Amino acid sequence: MPVTLQDVADRLSVSIATVSRALADVPGVAPATRLRVLAAAEEMGYHPNVMAQRLQKRRTDTLGFIIPTFGPRFSDPYFSELLAGIGNEAAEHEYDLLVSTRAPGTEELALYERVVKERRVDGLLVVRTRRQDARIAYLIEQQFPFVAFGRSDLEGDFPYLDVDGQAGLEELMAYLVAQGHRRIAYVSAPLNLMFANYRLAGYREALSRAGLPYDESLVVTGGLTDMDGYEAGREFLQRANPPTAIIAGNDLMALGVMSAAQELGLRVGRDVSIAGFDDISLAELAHPSLTTLRQPIYQIGQRICDMLLCLLNGTAPEVSQVLLKPELIVRQSTGRVG
Repeated sequence: MPVTLQDVADRLSVSIATVSRALADVPGVAPATRLRVLAAAEEMGYHPNVMAQRLQKRRTDTLGFIIPTFGPRFSDPYFSELLAGIGNEAAEHEYDLLVSTRAPGTEELALYERVVKERRVDGLLVVRTRRQDARIAYLIEQQFPFVAFGRSDLEGDFPYLDVDGQAGLEELMAYLVAQGHRRIAYVSAPLNLMFANYRLAGYREALSRAGLPYDESLVVTGGLTDMDGYEAGREFLQRANPPTAIIAGNDLMALGVMSAAQELGLRVGRDVSIAGFDDISLAELAHPSLTTLRQPIYQIGQRICDMLLCLLNGTAPEVSQVLLKPELIVRQSTGRVG
């Protein structure tokens, strides 16, 4: 049986109130009594009832993170790194993390509503923001604390951190154009996702700056999985006039494109250049290693968690809306046109 406040009080022949005040370092307890209580509590192995303390101060000391995902498998390294950053930062500040998964849609929004109404958590982290994002609209309406990883096209001010995908794609495209590429294909993420729109805008802007036409036939949309990239890669590379370079909206799709190219007997980095976005751990380990745009996913998880904790503790973060620039990492999967 766990040791209770009553057990400590009985050992010392004092009241429960005295023990409670001494352990909480509340004024009004004699120093000698406080030392006796602390010594007895340590000797007896007393641990405070965390749930009772949380109920008393009307806080859960818990953050919520609802991961938008499809299907029975969850194997996206992007979310694994992000979750690690969030979880470790929360633990550093003695907060728990409540993690759930829901496919985007009505069930997902219903979960947000339940978590908020039942006050299961003190605040929420929202990821993969969407056009007219119903999650963000609801949280703004409820005035519930949250921080988003990503911007939105909704009216209303809210704290977020985002990575400038448009600037990143412009830099990557400029690099490929400098390598002599003129037919550059793009495998986009679904355009209901905000980041997909920014990255596609960067692709189009870079074509315009280079004096190259925008060819709709060189742009397809995938679902962010390696299989989506594989299917898009096979279709592109079996055309009569295939692209010399293919950019994918994330690394998983880029790795799928790479698999398709190798299956067709092409040398990645020589016969065709392939690049991605994110710099997940698999990107550097791929053969050949993948050129990509790095966003520090683990550190982003830490930072959005810290921004939310600042909101909850009443200390506004130094900057409530942060836009980071990704870093171009050139590896073996890209090169000059042969």
